[in-house]
Parts: sequence; C-alpha cells; structure tokens
Amino acid sequence: MSEHSEPVSGPLPERAGGPGAASRWRWLRLAALLLLLVVLAVTVVRVVAAVGPPTREQLRERAGLPGKQTLLIGVKDDQPGVSQQLENGAFEGFDIEIAYMIAEDLGFDASRVQFLPIESEDRARRQARTPDGRFVTVDLVVASYSITEQRRQQGVNFSAPYLETEQSVVTLKSDTRPVSSLRDLAGRKVCTIGTSTSERSLNEAGAQARGRNRVSECIQELYDGTVDSVTTDAAILAGFVGPRPAGELPPMTKLKRVQELRHWDIPDDKSELWGVNTGPNPAMRDLVNLSLQEAAAGPNGQRWRAAFDRHLRSEQQYNDPQQVAVDGQPEPGQRDRVEVRQWPWERFALPYPHRPRPVPPAVVRARGRRNSGC
Repeated sequence: MSEHSEPVSGPLPERAGGPGAASRWRWLRLAALLLLLVVLAVTVVRVVAAVGPPTREQLRERAGLPGKQTLLIGVKDDQPGVSQQLENGAFEGFDIEIAYMIAEDLGFDASRVQFLPIESEDRARRQARTPDGRFVTVDLVVASYSITEQRRQQGVNFSAPYLETEQSVVTLKSDTRPVSSLRDLAGRKVCTIGTSTSERSLNEAGAQARGRNRVSECIQELYDGTVDSVTTDAAILAGFVGPRPAGELPPMTKLKRVQELRHWDIPDDKSELWGVNTGPNPAMRDLVNLSLQEAAAGPNGQRWRAAFDRHLRSEQQYNDPQQVAVDGQPEPGQRDRVEVRQWPWERFALPYPHRPRPVPPAVVRARGRRNSGC
C-alpha cells in the first residue's frame, strides 16, 4: 500500500493502560470493596447474634410469653394507696400502676392482666387465690414486698427495687403517748405483719408483738382497742391515715368504728426497698428489670412519676412529719442492669416494640437506711 492510501475509518483501538481501562479498574475495585463490606457486615451480625446480649424478643421467648393470653399478678387487696380491691372488684393503687407498667412492657395490655389477691405468707411461693377459691401460681408478685438478703437466700427472685420507704408506727390520734422510737412501745401491744422482721424488732424493743397476715386486721384491732399501735412500712400505713380508706375497702376487709390516726416517724436506719417476685425464670426477671430500667431512665420515665404522684404524694399532707416514701424511683444496682441487643435503627424507629398501647395512668431523697423487710 502506498503512502498516499486513505486512512482507516472508525475509532482507533485503545492503548493498553488508557482512560477506559482505568475506569473499569476503579469500578472493579469499588465492587470488591462493597462485597468486602457486605461480607464484613454479615460476619459482624452473626458474631453479635452468637455472643452478644439477647434481643427483647429472645427474652420473651425464654420467659415463655409468646402465645400466653393472660398475665397473672399477685397483689395485696387491703392497702389503700398501695394496692386495694374496691367493692366493684377493680384494683387500684401505686403497686397496681407499677404492675400495669411492667405488664405493658412484657406485651400485655390492661385487658390481658388479671390481678389476684395474695397473702403476705404466700408471696414467696407466688400462690394466690382465684375468685372460685383455688390456689394458682402467679407469674409475678407486686405486693409491697421488701427485698431482704434472707428472702433471697430462701429462694425469692427479686427484681430491682421500684420503691423506697421505711418502717413507721401509727396510733389512735386520741392516744397522747408520743412515739419517737420502737423503744417507746415497750410494754405496749403492737400489731404488725407476721411474716415481716418488724415482729422481731418489736420483741427486741420489749413490745408485745402480735403478728397478723393482713394489715387491715391490724388496723381494725387498733380501732377496737385490742392493740395500742401498728407498725409496718410507712407507705402502707399512710393510706389508713388519710380520709379515704374506710368506705373504699370491699366488704371482706371493710373497717368498722373508724377513728383518726396519727403517723409517727421513728428515726432508725432501716430502709424498705420493694421489689417484684419474678419467679425462677431468669429471662422473666431480666424483662421486669428492663421495664424498671426504662422507667427510671428511658423516654417513658414519667409513668413511675404519675403513679407516685397520684397514689403516694397525695397522701403526704395527712402523714407529716412522716415521709410516706422517697420521691424518686430507686436506681437499679449493677446486678439488676439488663442489656439487650438492639440495632441503631431500632432505637429510633422501634424503641419499645412489645408495647401494644400505653395504659392510661391512674393517675427529697431519704437518708440511707438498712432494710427491715415488710
């Protein structure tokens, strides 16, 4: 071919290492990087799922809650302001609101919660009586149950504390004898809950202790003049000092010959921290603690406050100078803290995935104290 031949038409072939090859190489590197990230993400998810904390749903499965239709909760029925059953059969009080709050977080709305009266001596065994007289094992006990080491050693599995109060004394307002300590009750007849350590404290103080299974029985004996005073947790006694209780208790516990009472602050160092008996299943205990943990620090922290304000703060005016209860939810201890696996997007989109709907609320830290145990 001569040097005057026409040039070949069409694009010239790319030279090795030209711009097109570089572009394809960049895309290949990007694809490889994306694949590596996907593999890494899958690996991390699998590792976290295998060795990390459980999810809330896994805890519910371990606690046997999926498919469960009704949550049975043992509560007191004769403690105004704390937990009482009204003449129409409904329950109300601070413990009732706490029980509804926990049940909501476990996945049970109010219509799927059944409260059963439970006696003090049956709280450890979680044995409550049904309306037809049968004893059944309840899922939880929320019944002004003080956390003590002795009870732990006896096998009671307590949640984190949900209320702090203290031991106190009530007498008839007409009784002019002052009470500044348990020693002032020496020689007097004093009624208390028979399963509490208050009975032992009274005996040590020289009082004539009479143990009863129900605080309403003690109050009735005080009205009748059978005993001179009643001692137990201040939050329990406070409901009998105000103007409400006589007509609100059901017939089986309705008080007769009601008289005005005086609430005495006895300065000692005994603290009452109430907890929930969650039974032997560790997952149930973790779920209850998670609910209390979220109530103390989570976005729904006002639920505890609403229950306290309605049922306990409202009683303070009738009980001065005795503090009804500490105005603040107790901080859970390290042993009670629960961690659940939750991906970042769940924290914003679904912070509480097992709450069907909110249950409408029925709506000065105290000095450190040891525990006496109601």
